[in-house]
Amino acid sequence: MAERTLVEGVQDVVERCKKAGAQEAFVATSRRRNVELQRRDGATDRLVESTSRSVSVQLWVDGRYSSQSTTDLRPEALDRFLADAVALTRALQPDPARQMTDPALYPKELAAIELVDPALVAGLDAAAREAWVVEMETAAKAHDRVISVTSNVSFDASESACATSNGFVGRAASTSIWPSVEVTLRDEGDKRAADGDYFGARFVGDLPDATHIGQRALAMTVARLGAKKVKSEKTLLIVDPQASGHLISRLLGTANAASIQQGRSFVADKIGKSVASKKLSVLDDPLLPRGLGSRPFDGEGIASRALPILENGVLKNVYVDTYYGRKAGMAVTTGGPSNRVVALGTKDRAGFLRDVGEGILVTSWMGGNSDANTGDFSFGIRGHQVHKGQVGAPIGEMNVTGNLLDLFAHLVGVGNDPWRASSILAPTLVFEGVQFAGA
Repeated sequence: MAERTLVEGVQDVVERCKKAGAQEAFVATSRRRNVELQRRDGATDRLVESTSRSVSVQLWVDGRYSSQSTTDLRPEALDRFLADAVALTRALQPDPARQMTDPALYPKELAAIELVDPALVAGLDAAAREAWVVEMETAAKAHDRVISVTSNVSFDASESACATSNGFVGRAASTSIWPSVEVTLRDEGDKRAADGDYFGARFVGDLPDATHIGQRALAMTVARLGAKKVKSEKTLLIVDPQASGHLISRLLGTANAASIQQGRSFVADKIGKSVASKKLSVLDDPLLPRGLGSRPFDGEGIASRALPILENGVLKNVYVDTYYGRKAGMAVTTGGPSNRVVALGTKDRAGFLRDVGEGILVTSWMGGNSDANTGDFSFGIRGHQVHKGQVGAPIGEMNVTGNLLDLFAHLVGVGNDPWRASSILAPTLVFEGVQFAGA
């Protein structure tokens, strides 16, 4: 859909909201095309091509608020939907904290961020998709213990526009592509080893080649052969870049006005105080070119800007949306995270392994939970023992336990090798004195 048509369409819905009886309205519309091809053990297992379109409306009616959406965009159906939505909103209780975004927070002009790959807008043709999954599968099958290989590639192209009754109009567009491979191998006795690999990017050209992804998936699965539980101990934790974003996410998971206002945040009283080692700094950067979390404005129309979250371990800012900002008496920043970029150190994973000598390397997480009020956690792990600086025997069926604030206080190493197939660009992380629960 052309930009003019998309923007004009959303502005038209704002006017329809007013005619239906709303005093104020925030309207967003989106259109997304998704294509997925999955191949399992030499045959196509899944082929999906879909296009979706929807309109969501936030309405303010006589001091009351509601948010609703529809996929039926025919004018007559849309008018019926809005009439019903306004009537429903009138039946709700007033909420003085629900107000339109302050126009001063809207962008003066939309930042130009490199998020759209023309090749993905045009769509990968069937031959290109088939080549991806076949090449990944071929590389991943190169082992005599292979039981099964599933290769997948999916890509999407989306565009959206929003408009408000108090003056904001914005449009955004993006593309992304995600190839992945899952491998299952015969292990000892009747056991099996399973693992895989994936990657993601805004542009096709930013991906590793298909053979490389298949080879990595196979190598990671081979490395799982013979995995076993080892004895409980307190030792050094080295976290692979592909797994380290999970810990950053958990540390900052309650660093938002909603959690703080509702009394569900272990960092509620930590703004301006240390929550981690001085080695850790995190910048939220929504304007990162080709970033998987990049955006010109957030879901409330608030202008995108870089926001320091952690500086040398000190919590500088939290995510504050307009609603919970009013309820908590906090200045608005942005409603939620975009790209969280960890400031890098000077060594990669291999360099840390050589230096630390002994410890446990975590390559992925196997479930677990953390307490929003205290930061206490228990996470299942998969990884390897580290002996004399070398990656050793695989381990499984183990947990790492502790408290997130204590864990990050014992962060002793930050790498220079961020995993880029994520909106959390985190490198190798090294923690000392971590408790592992095993045999």
